[in-house]
Amino acid sequence: MYCLAGFTEYKRVNHTQSVFKTAMASNSPWCIHLHGKPPVTAQIIENNTYDIVIDSEETGQCTIKKLFVHFLYPPDMQEKILPLIKKVDKKVKKMNQEPTENLKDRHFVKNKTLYPLMKEREVLFFTLLDGTIIRGLVQGFTMFDITVGMKGGVPLTFLRHSLYDVKNKAGRCFLKSVQETSQDWKKSPLYVDAGQK
Repeated sequence: MYCLAGFTEYKRVNHTQSVFKTAMASNSPWCIHLHGKPPVTAQIIENNTYDIVIDSEETGQCTIKKLFVHFLYPPDMQEKILPLIKKVDKKVKKMNQEPTENLKDRHFVKNKTLYPLMKEREVLFFTLLDGTIIRGLVQGFTMFDITVGMKGGVPLTFLRHSLYDVKNKAGRCFLKSVQETSQDWKKSPLYVDAGQK
């Protein structure tokens, strides 16, 4: 039986974590980029199943559905991050896609696809539903989000429900819809006989 070396342990430790837990535990404001609205800098004071409660100078306390959060990061990263997310896929942006609660209509990337890409430090281009392009190396992932180290290792975490596409420099697509057939994870050196890992 073959498997990805270290993958099971990685999932055990990280699968149920989330950027919302991290942001809330920091007790500090974070920059939160929302679908169809300006970003807000706010502290997350409640992390519920489907929404977060934030507190900011701009809005006071209010509730935001997690579905409408694209990505977030600590404010001290803002000057480095904003220049790195200026590139937009205009065709995707013109599609005016809305985040959906319907799982079958989302664009998935499988964990077993992400894991070897992360370990082998493959440069990837993640396109979000609003056309934002995030270029970099996968630093980590949970069942809810993916953290990418952009130029200079600057980390940005986006929500998996915001994903539209993911490709490498050669244009190879890593979405589930493609990988169900091509199964690139089986071509990784990490894919080994379970008795030899």
